[in-house]
Amino acid sequence: QVQVVESGGGLVQPGGSLRLSCVASGFSMDYYAIGWFRQAPGKEREGVSCISSSDHNTYYADFVEGRFSISRDNAKKTVYLQMNNLKPEDTAVYYCATDIGADCSGSYDHWGPGTQVTVSS
Repeated sequence: QVQVVESGGGLVQPGGSLRLSCVASGFSMDYYAIGWFRQAPGKEREGVSCISSSDHNTYYADFVEGRFSISRDNAKKTVYLQMNNLKPEDTAVYYCATDIGADCSGSYDHWGPGTQVTVSS
């Protein structure tokens, strides 16, 4: 059974950092790009970042502004999203998802349950 599960969310003050993890099971993550998304209350889900499979090309939404970094450890079947200098507007449920292919195509088929990130003083 293909599964991805997020962890690492929590409550952090503005300017703080969190590292989210996305752990895959039931398939060979090596062959697939993985994306991070977020959805804030009352807003549509939006893409945050994506990392391709073998060549590790990375992509970021404009609002990231150099604050986030995506990486992957295929041996651990884990993709990370390091988030620094967090802002209150980063508050959302963060999801990871598997792309249908090796590159960041924009089509995702397996989604995790999400992890809550709250940025507040």
